[in-house]
Amino acid sequence: MFAHILVPVVDDMVNAKNMKTVATLLTEAGARATLLYISDPRAPYVYTTKVADYKKADERHEQVCDAHAKVVLEKAARLIGGEVKMKTLHEYNTEVYDGILEAAKKVKANAILMASHKRTGLKKVLMGSDTYAVIANSKLPIIVI
Repeated sequence: MFAHILVPVVDDMVNAKNMKTVATLLTEAGARATLLYISDPRAPYVYTTKVADYKKADERHEQVCDAHAKVVLEKAARLIGGEVKMKTLHEYNTEVYDGILEAAKKVKANAILMASHKRTGLKKVLMGSDTYAVIANSKLPIIVI
């Protein structure tokens, strides 16, 4: 049914239980996967003391984001296991949901597999839901775990 599934991952999603579920779904579908990590391209300028430091902050921010994404993606791939054909992708976007949709086009995925944080109350109002935004804006099928 689905040949290539995009799997966006975030730090708190990457645990043995969730990755086992992802592995099972991918294996049963016979699909290959692209594991995706989205980073915000904007450096936290609060750590700079003068305008001249902005470029250094940008360079350092990108290095830190790349290193962190590599760790998270490698951990996710390891927990999913070698039974699933997969690649990893690290993208930058100020809006996570938009980064996910752009990455899906880029890798030519035909479905997106996402986890839901199940936020409620004030957290839901303030933080919103990237999963909901992807569902609302995607033309691809979305599998939510």
